[in-house]
Amino acid sequence: MSEQVAAVSPEIERAAQEAVSLTSELIRIDSTNTGDPETLVGERSAAEFVATKLTEAGYAIEYVESGGRDRHNVITRLEGSDRSRPGLLIHGHLDVVPAEPSEWSVHPFSGAIQDGYVWGRGAVDMKDMDGMMLALALHYKRHNIVPPRDIVFAFLADEEAGGQYGASWLVEHRPELFEGVSEAISEVGGFSVTFGDGVRAYLIETAEKGIRWLKLRAHGAPGHGSMVHKDNAVAKLAAAVTRLGNHEFPIVLTDSLREFLDGVSELTGMEFPEDDLEGSIGKLGNLARMVGATIRDTANVTMFNGGYKSNVIPSTATASVDCRILPGREAAFEAELDALLGPDVEREWLALPPVETSFDGAIVDAMKASIVAEDPGARTLPYLLSAGTDAKSFQRLGIRNFGFSPLQLPPDLDFSALFHGIDERVPVEALKFGTRVLDRFIRAS
Repeated sequence: MSEQVAAVSPEIERAAQEAVSLTSELIRIDSTNTGDPETLVGERSAAEFVATKLTEAGYAIEYVESGGRDRHNVITRLEGSDRSRPGLLIHGHLDVVPAEPSEWSVHPFSGAIQDGYVWGRGAVDMKDMDGMMLALALHYKRHNIVPPRDIVFAFLADEEAGGQYGASWLVEHRPELFEGVSEAISEVGGFSVTFGDGVRAYLIETAEKGIRWLKLRAHGAPGHGSMVHKDNAVAKLAAAVTRLGNHEFPIVLTDSLREFLDGVSELTGMEFPEDDLEGSIGKLGNLARMVGATIRDTANVTMFNGGYKSNVIPSTATASVDCRILPGREAAFEAELDALLGPDVEREWLALPPVETSFDGAIVDAMKASIVAEDPGARTLPYLLSAGTDAKSFQRLGIRNFGFSPLQLPPDLDFSALFHGIDERVPVEALKFGTRVLDRFIRAS
């Protein structure tokens, strides 16, 4: 293992600086996705920005409108030197979740560069990766750099609402855009964590929980609020979601989690006994929030609606539940859900499957080498993401997916709290680091 950082060309340093400015510019474009066609802003302006940059650099692009108002995707392919090899997909989403400006230290769509950070909604989820992708795509065209294999760059819509106008739509309607691709990288992985003794490890996502966004509905007899009433839809649904909210799904030690914990034990000497897995994970500090959400399935009630007047008992009540399911647990989760909710609660859902791959092969070796070249002595560990990404759609094409959006982070930064959080921001130096790492990775993969 090298003891010093490998040399970096002035050209790639300029690309790294451009990644910072592009990230800031992308953040300034409001592309809020509320999940509601009536209130979302859409990705059109961000997609047009990306399309213009790529076209001016000489790329032939596919600018795909995916059926919704202002829902746009941009895809381009950079041909590699060996067209017989399977291609690599590098994808990022252009949409962001809503932000309330009054809650922020800076305006969430300012893209401010201050105090060593780029600030704003999407800074880590995931306009930072978009900026790095775009900077490198432009760099390769400007300098006539040909990668070893085809690289497909995809800037996508609607990830924050399941990809129905983005990755999922493209996989169903335009799969030829990804022809020949065998592997993909995107969010959320490649970021560093620093353990107490100063050892830095980079977490690469090899698995993610499945998603089931549930809409629950209970029916009852409507009536006057002053009367004795035994068939109350609101009470019926409230009882069901209370049972669900109080339920603890069983702890399951998946292969990805076991490999991660074994790696942490090797690096730090910490132990994670199975009879106290939850308690021992709690010792991981800020990382415990992210890792702790991957030891069991979760089902969190996020919205509850019933009634329209204080003295009227409604005939219907509804609730929304965000369910996240471990790989291999789908059938068991369904059975537990049936038992908890009972026969009187109707349910419909949008379901997205879990994703899981192994932490091996030439692509993983290239990830490790690209990080170590920039951070000698660093370690890499696989991990299971509690959230979901567009990988869920691309796996339908037989593509092997990884979360690899590299960032070297300050030890005291609570990274997981920034996702969908207030004062979302990404360190400037982390963006530059990530651009250099991705360049090394693309050239080596």
